[in-house]
Amino acid sequence: MSTSSLSVAERIPPVSRARQLVSDYVELTKPKVQSLLLFTTVTTMEIAGNPSVGRIALACVGGYMSAGGAGAVNHWYDRDIDARMARTASRPVPAGRVSPRAALTYGLALAAGSFVLMWLTLNLLAASLALAGFVGYVGVYTIWLKRRTWHNIVIGGAAGAIPPMVGWAAATGSVSWTAVYLFAIVFYWTPPHFWALSLLMKRDYENVGVPMLPVVRGEAMTRQQIVLYSLLLYAVTQLPFCAGAFGIVYLVVSMVLGLAFVGLAVVLYRRQDRRSALRLYLFSLAYLALLFGAMVADVKL
Repeated sequence: MSTSSLSVAERIPPVSRARQLVSDYVELTKPKVQSLLLFTTVTTMEIAGNPSVGRIALACVGGYMSAGGAGAVNHWYDRDIDARMARTASRPVPAGRVSPRAALTYGLALAAGSFVLMWLTLNLLAASLALAGFVGYVGVYTIWLKRRTWHNIVIGGAAGAIPPMVGWAAATGSVSWTAVYLFAIVFYWTPPHFWALSLLMKRDYENVGVPMLPVVRGEAMTRQQIVLYSLLLYAVTQLPFCAGAFGIVYLVVSMVLGLAFVGLAVVLYRRQDRRSALRLYLFSLAYLALLFGAMVADVKL
């Protein structure tokens, strides 16, 4: 058989195929999204007490498996619209490198493995909260809300806000009001963060019929909502200080970061350009990391 008659896959060296396969299965877990979720988990555990390195590692592995499983199921369910958007068409499932059935099986197996691991090594509460995050992201956001209403991010964002509660439960075996405040912070952070991104990706969402806020209510309404939720986020971030959970270090940092967030939201509302949307989106990523880092600094100093 001539070399020219071999398929492209057959001409790829076995080692390269193996690397591609590993890369694809890692991509199914959405590692870029995971990094910020895991950071909120670890910082919350440090805030809650002084957990061992091993305990933190187990929480991270279990959390990654649960959220990664949700990401894999999301890849399976959204394969039809992913194939029609330029930025997602090369993902493993729509590109044909991983079969839909394999992605679904992989995602469910990760979620099940996460529950068992966290139950046996941490506690049932942490395992149950992680599972609730999986069900919320897959069932509530991806399957129920994403293609039906622009409220998808507002309601579905609860799933992405679960990691601080998982971290608190993993460290203490319970959930306190402080953990609820941290959940609320991430919950109110989610809409302006994703709406800034949706302004940048409006045409893609419009082409595939996903009713993101800019598509169904327009960009002007989206910018108004971003300002509103930025103000709500600022207010919510002051609750932990008012409740006595954190001190002056957190207060100062939360005020500076919060005012910067609101300021960028107002700039986006006034300028109405892609550069302002991108600036707010990127800042929102740094904002959450710096805010949770300030919490740790406050309780450790």
